[in-house]
Amino acid sequence: MGRLVHFEIHVNDMERAKKFYGEVFGWSFQDWSEYAGMPYFGAVTGSEDEPGINGALMQRQSAPPEEGQSLNAFACTMGVEDYDSTERKIIENGGKVAMPKYALPGMAWQGYYLDTEGNIFGIHQPDVNAK
Repeated sequence: MGRLVHFEIHVNDMERAKKFYGEVFGWSFQDWSEYAGMPYFGAVTGSEDEPGINGALMQRQSAPPEEGQSLNAFACTMGVEDYDSTERKIIENGGKVAMPKYALPGMAWQGYYLDTEGNIFGIHQPDVNAK
């Protein structure tokens, strides 16, 4: 099986991106730039005893996505405990709504956002009462 074990988010402004993901999701970062030969920061997304994976922020090597462009890569979705407060943090820290909150009936609340670097990501709050 090809289980997902790592992700990379391409960014233009490393400090801005670290601040965004740190403030919104509580991620911490480790400088792995020496190993990568470019600005590259490992992202610790949670404790090892809970489900999920860690990844990295890496320096973008080409033009960023254009505003309004359809997704042409993978979209990472983060599990959250409180959808509405997470959305507020996203907006307060420079993110934008890409697809507003909607119900996955009987399962969860879902929505998509743009980070400060123009990348699309999702947030997902489990809720059996979502309609």
